[in-house]
Amino acid sequence: MRICWIKGGGLVPLDYGGRIRSFQMVKALAERHEVTLLSFYREQQHDQHPQLRPMFHKLVLVPMQLPASRSVGDALLYASTFFSGLPHTMAKYYQPAVRQAVEQLMRTEKFDVVVCDFMAPAGLLDWNGRVKTVLFTHNVEAEVWERQARVAGSLVERMASRLEYRAMTRAEEKYVRLASHVVAVSDRNKEFFTRYVPAEKITVVSTGVDADYFRPSAESETPNQVAFTGSYDWMPNQDAAEWYFQEILPLVRKSIPDLVTWMVGKAPTASMERFAKEDPSFRVTGRVDDVRPFIAQCPVYIVPMRSGSGTRLKIFEAMAAGKAIVSTPTGAEGLPVQHERDILLAETADGFAKEVTRALKDAELRLRLGTAARTLVEERYSWKKVAEEFEEILQRVTKADS
Repeated sequence: MRICWIKGGGLVPLDYGGRIRSFQMVKALAERHEVTLLSFYREQQHDQHPQLRPMFHKLVLVPMQLPASRSVGDALLYASTFFSGLPHTMAKYYQPAVRQAVEQLMRTEKFDVVVCDFMAPAGLLDWNGRVKTVLFTHNVEAEVWERQARVAGSLVERMASRLEYRAMTRAEEKYVRLASHVVAVSDRNKEFFTRYVPAEKITVVSTGVDADYFRPSAESETPNQVAFTGSYDWMPNQDAAEWYFQEILPLVRKSIPDLVTWMVGKAPTASMERFAKEDPSFRVTGRVDDVRPFIAQCPVYIVPMRSGSGTRLKIFEAMAAGKAIVSTPTGAEGLPVQHERDILLAETADGFAKEVTRALKDAELRLRLGTAARTLVEERYSWKKVAEEFEEILQRVTKADS
């Protein structure tokens, strides 16, 4: 197959779940098919994208000058896209250089199928054109914003999130209807999209994990430590960190006063940095080259997420590492996990704190949960299997009505 894969926000570095999922899929496809990757993204220091060139038949890169999140420049950019009719998270990318790159590629190259990876590229594509287009949805994006509006701390954030939710609802409905086929990452996401199109137009491809890279460590754990990993420029992760510090951590400390918390990942917020100064046991790392040592040293992995959508790859990574995991139901949404079998689930701050305390104090419980979790992902959720499922979808789409 001749495949065009279009990805907004960049493909590397592999520092959050969506990029990892996309990278694993497109890498496997490029080993067996003629794949062209077009990606547009914020300019990066030490940009790794040119190093991907040998992987693809053709690589088209459009680095962009975009203002930092929550800066004055970001506010001005938001204002400039306000009347576009599109969500800001899509419209902010639609600069002339990006439009020109997409138009030129579609005009000069012939493809059997186009993959629109996430919603960001959707407004740039000719959905009624000659090439079949598959929409790869990693979340229900509208649901992300609707949930964020519920937990946002300020009136301005709530209003902005509600506006983005409404715009994204319109966009998702439009492009789900226009797509030749839709790929979802969970049965729950598929059910959501069936309000727009018949179920047979949507296929679920599970989240995968590299169970060789993430595996139980021989190193000893440090008692009374927990870890959460993520990219903190994503609002659901920001909210998780803040909710944990303000409401869950004080409750756990009543039973475990020497608790140490690791918040691992890029772009920590100003509030997270402030929390770390107030409480040295709340440790904020910033970007790290490898999350595995942090996961390995902590007896318990936490996912205190109240918003977001799709599936959390970070949970599969912790499962592959054989960790006892405490998550909210939202954090574990769409994953084949079950409370008390391979994970502990709690929705309220009080319940979450009780499960964290229980797991930290009970080594036998941690071993049972971690062993069950590792077995599940090792047997059923390798990236090779997941990529083969995605390949089958593309082959089916290209052959339909041809």
